[in-house]
Amino acid sequence: MTRILGHNFIGGQRSAAGTVIVKSVDASTGDQLPYSFHQATLEEVARAAKAAAAAYPAYRGLSAARRAEFLDAIADELDALGDDFIALVCRETALPAARIQGERGRTSGQMRLFAKVLRRGDFYGARIDQALPERKPLPRPDLRQYRIGLGPVAVFGASNFPLAFSTAGGDTASALAAGCPVVFKAHSGHMATAELVADALIRAAEKTGMPAGVFNMIYGGGVGEALVKHPAIQAVGFTGSLKGGRALCDMAAARPQPIPVFAEMSSINPVIVLPQALEARAESVARDLTASVVQGCGQFCTNPGLVIGIRSPQFSAFVQQVAGFIGDQPAQTMLNAGTLSSYGQGLQKLLAHPGIEHLAGAVQQGNQAQPQLFKADVSLLIDGDEVLQEEVFGPTTVFVEVADQAQLSAALNGLHGQLTATIIGEPADFVQFGELTALLEQKVGRILLNGYPTGVEVCDSMVHGGPYPATSDSRGTSVGTLAIDRFLRPVCFQNYPDSLLPDALKSANPLGLHRLVDGQLSDRSLD
Repeated sequence: MTRILGHNFIGGQRSAAGTVIVKSVDASTGDQLPYSFHQATLEEVARAAKAAAAAYPAYRGLSAARRAEFLDAIADELDALGDDFIALVCRETALPAARIQGERGRTSGQMRLFAKVLRRGDFYGARIDQALPERKPLPRPDLRQYRIGLGPVAVFGASNFPLAFSTAGGDTASALAAGCPVVFKAHSGHMATAELVADALIRAAEKTGMPAGVFNMIYGGGVGEALVKHPAIQAVGFTGSLKGGRALCDMAAARPQPIPVFAEMSSINPVIVLPQALEARAESVARDLTASVVQGCGQFCTNPGLVIGIRSPQFSAFVQQVAGFIGDQPAQTMLNAGTLSSYGQGLQKLLAHPGIEHLAGAVQQGNQAQPQLFKADVSLLIDGDEVLQEEVFGPTTVFVEVADQAQLSAALNGLHGQLTATIIGEPADFVQFGELTALLEQKVGRILLNGYPTGVEVCDSMVHGGPYPATSDSRGTSVGTLAIDRFLRPVCFQNYPDSLLPDALKSANPLGLHRLVDGQLSDRSLD
C-alpha cells in the first residue's frame, strides 16, 4: 500500500504548509490511526482553486474521448486497490469488507459509465438551426448550440459512502466528465481512505496526460468556507446534513458572483403500506421493512424513516410485528463518534415529544447504535411538525396511522421534499389509491412500488434528488448519468464559419452525434 503522507494535493504536487494536524480514527475502537494530515492553510486552499482554474481551459478543450480515457483509467486504478486498502477503509468506517468491496465496484463502475456517456456524445445537447436567408420579413442567422463545463467544481465528500459518494464518487465523476477540474474537500471521517483514492486519481491523470490541477484535494476543518468563496470555483457538489448544505448554499449565494450548489441533504423517505398488501403478506413486509431500516446501521440517505398506514386491525398487528423484529435487531457500530452522537440527539427529540410514542428498542447507550421504533400522531405530519420532518440518521423509523384514504393524502401533502417514496401494495390497492402517484411526484425524486429505497442503481434513468430539503436543486440528480447536467451550461454560436466551430457543431458531424437540426433529430452531415 502506498505510504500515507497526509499532505494536500495541489496542482499535481503535495503540499504541507500548515501546522494544524488532524488525525484519522478507528471507527470501532476510537483509537487514533498512525497517520497525520496537514490541515490546508487559506493560501493552500486558494492555490488548489487556482490550480483547478489553470487546468480548466486545457481540460475542457480535450476531446470527450480523451476525458473518457481518463475516467476509464481512474476506474482501473480503483479496481487495482488491494485487500490492504479494503482493510483500511473498514477501520476508518466500521463498515464490513463485503460492503466496501461492493462500493469500490460501484465507484469504478460509475466512472466507466460516465466514460460511456462521453463517447456517446448526447451530453453535448447539440442543436442546430441553419440560416434562412430568404425568410421574410427578416432572415434567420445560422445558430448552433452545445454545452460546456461550468469550470472548477468544489466537491465535499460524504461520510456514509467513503468511496461512492466521496473522493472519486459521483460528484467527482460527473464533474470530470463535464470537463470541470475538481477541488475535493476530504471528509474528516476517512482521510486515509481519501488519500489512497486521490493517489489513484493522480496516477490515472498522469498515465493519460491530463493537465496538472485536474484533481486537487485538501484536508481539515473550516477550510470548506474559503473554498466555496474562492472566485475560481464555479459550482459545488455536497452530500451531508441539512445544516451543512444550507450553510454552503448561503455562502455561495452571498458571493459577488453567486454560484450553484448541488446539495443532497435531508430525507425521511416515507413508505406507504396499503391495506391489500397487509392482507396478503404482512409478515414478509414487516421483515423486509425492518431489514431496510437497519441495513448499514441506517446510515443511508434513502433509509425509510417514516411508515404510513391506514387504521385497521391488520395495520395494528403489522406495527406489532415490526416492533418485535426491531427489538430483535443487534446494536451496530456507526461510522464515527460524531454520527453516533447525532443519532442519540435525534432519538432524544423523538422521545421528548408528547405526540410521539416509543414502541421498541433498547435504551441508547454505549458506543453502538440501538435500532428503535416510534409511533407519531398523524396531526404532527398534517400540521408540519418539524420534529417529524427531521431525518434521524441511523437505524430508526416512525410509524404514522391515518384514519382513511383522505387523511392519507392530507398527511402526504404535509411532507417536505424527499429523495424517495415507496408504495407497498397489491394491484387492487393501486387502483383504489391511484391518486398517490401524482401526489408523490410533487414531493419526491424517485417513487418505488413494492421495493425498499435502500439501494440506488447507477444508470441512465436513476434520480437521486428531490425537492428541498432533500436537495438544494430538484432539477438534478447526484446519481446516474443525468448528474453531468449539473456541471454543464449552454453556449450558442451565431454565424460562425464551420472551421471555427467545435466538432460537435460542425456541418460534417465528425463525431457522429444525434443532433437536433432544424427541429428534427438527425445524425446526418449538413455538407
